[in-house]
Amino acid sequence: MGNKGIPGIDEAKKILKKAEQMNPGPWISHSIYAADAAKLISDNCQELDSEKAYILGLLHDIGRRAGITNMRHIIDGYTYSINEGYYLLAKICITHSFPTKNIKEAFGKWDCNQEEYNFVINYLNTVKYDDYDKLMQLCDTVALPNGFVLMEKRMVEVALRHGTHEYTAPKWEATFEIKQYFERLMGKSLYSILPKVIENTFEI
Repeated sequence: MGNKGIPGIDEAKKILKKAEQMNPGPWISHSIYAADAAKLISDNCQELDSEKAYILGLLHDIGRRAGITNMRHIIDGYTYSINEGYYLLAKICITHSFPTKNIKEAFGKWDCNQEEYNFVINYLNTVKYDDYDKLMQLCDTVALPNGFVLMEKRMVEVALRHGTHEYTAPKWEATFEIKQYFERLMGKSLYSILPKVIENTFEI
């Protein structure tokens, strides 16, 4: 699939494995669960390619290979992916954090320079989202390092780590709209296809 802007599935697994050696941490298992969620949702959506979705989910946070960072990981992921010729993955590395395309909705510190910050603003202003962008935004919000959870638990977990701001509620609202969008495509509840959501959410 390299000529389609993403690595093949075996190569994607090797890329994540190498990234884990470079910067081990809970982001690896989060990425694996996000990939599993993407595949499960895509398996229930005729319009989506489940292997493509899985690969994008697996590597959406690949910028974290560069070390422990905050929002810089989206720039590092974009740069890495472009250099490897994975232009679709590069897009996901940025768009997965911005369901409303507003750079101010991001959680975490902008640990990049002004030129990089301006690049993200311009990118978001010009990029056109498709179902894979929306899918990654959704899967990022149901995957904790220990498994699938209700979106509200993941949202609170992120808010406790990074704090909230005036753009938090609009971001959450947009993510719930994405959930409803995919549930309409699937004709069923998102949580009906994600294993152990209840157990992981309520720690039972």
